[in-house]
Amino acid sequence: MKQIKVLHYDAFSLIPNKGNPAGVVLEGDQLTEEEMQKIAFQVGFNETAFPIRSDKADVRIRFFTPGHEVDLCGHATMATVFALVSQGLLEEKEEILIETEAGILPVRIQTTPHGEIRITMQQAAPQFTAFEGSVEELAAVLGLGVEDIRTDLPIQYGSTGLWTLIVPLASLDACKRMKPDNSRFPEALTQMPRASIHPICLETIDQGSDMHARHFSSPFSGTVEDPVTGTASGVMGAYYVTFVDPGKTGPRSFVIEQGQEIGRDGRVRVTVTPDQDGALAVEIAGNAVFVKEFAVEI
Repeated sequence: MKQIKVLHYDAFSLIPNKGNPAGVVLEGDQLTEEEMQKIAFQVGFNETAFPIRSDKADVRIRFFTPGHEVDLCGHATMATVFALVSQGLLEEKEEILIETEAGILPVRIQTTPHGEIRITMQQAAPQFTAFEGSVEELAAVLGLGVEDIRTDLPIQYGSTGLWTLIVPLASLDACKRMKPDNSRFPEALTQMPRASIHPICLETIDQGSDMHARHFSSPFSGTVEDPVTGTASGVMGAYYVTFVDPGKTGPRSFVIEQGQEIGRDGRVRVTVTPDQDGALAVEIAGNAVFVKEFAVEI
């Protein structure tokens, strides 16, 4: 049996036990893929990250849910970069490249005058595919009525590195009342049965936020709800610019709140910048806080 040290960080918050927990294992180069999966299963967080050597970038990061490997994870990237900075493993670099299964992505690292580390990561180019399934069935698997889903905004599969279904809801009350049955998601998501579901609302709890969200995991991932979701927040920013308020030029910035319904209040800052051809570049920014170190055996 091997004992593996896991560092627990909470991303998108400066307060321990808020935001989104992620495990970071710095011994990734010594582990097989099978061992990484076993560790992620034992850790039980939505994602556990394994930074390893890269011949294409400053570092490669592999991300595992308890059930399988995923291409990209925003909150676990925040946690991993924060861990590498805290451990002095990035030589005080302010810009790095990370290799992921979603591509090689740039990350900026800034330290505020108050000593807070702010991490900004570029995501993969946004993609959208219209939802062609039954709205009635989708509402049912979320534990809602059809009237809780807005009809003036489209339901869209979206990705900035990981596919999720953006579902625009009519009210914060609907966000609070949802009781999803994750095991039934593939029945409603016939186009992408392994996708997660990301309900969003333009009504917010905090006046300083622009959008509110929850995130429910694919049943194949081994988890139920992701408290504060980086990749899906990036999709939300691109969704807003594409479908909610299109046609404006220049960078658009959003603060997205998530996790309040489950006591994990967090914030993700998203910037969406169109180029001359209208293609969108998406960045998310946030922070992380160390919570504790623990060990698992494999």
